[in-house]
Parts: sequence; C-alpha cells; structure tokens
Amino acid sequence: MEIISGRKPFLLMAVFVVVSVLSAFAIVYTKHESRKLFVELEDLTTERDALNIEWGQLQIEQSTWATHARIERVALEEMSLVRPQSEEIFVIERK
Repeated sequence: MEIISGRKPFLLMAVFVVVSVLSAFAIVYTKHESRKLFVELEDLTTERDALNIEWGQLQIEQSTWATHARIERVALEEMSLVRPQSEEIFVIERK
C-alpha cells in the first residue's frame, strides 16, 4: 500500500503540470488569435473608410454628369440635336 500511496502525489503533480502547460498554450494561442483578428478588423475599417470616401466622390461625380445643363449642352454640341418646335410635338393618348 505504501508504494501506491507514494505514487499518487507524483501522478497528481504530473497531471497538474500537463494541464498547466496546456492551459498556458491555450492562453497564448487565444491571445495571438485575438491580436491577429484585431489587426484584420483595423485593416477592414480602414478599407471601409476609403470606400466610403470613394462612394461620396462617385456620387458627386454622378450628380455633376447628370445635370440638366450638361445633358442639354452635350445634346446640342456633340450630338447636334435641336429642341423641337411646339407644332412638331404630338401628344398621343392611350385609351
């Protein structure tokens, strides 16, 4: 019985050491993953901000290109279109 009782503290200590080491590795791994994900989050936030700025610039550009004055100027100058006279306009009603 003395031999068996003498091994219990050693086995208990070995289990404790293994559990402690595994726990330490788990903590280091989760901390590393957390930092890696935080860096990725920061990169994505920066990319989102850049895309928001580009979206705003594109909206301004679209509103500039779509102004009535510009469309009329392009129609007159580049496409040689003319505004029809009132007697050339016919209204067709559907019944």
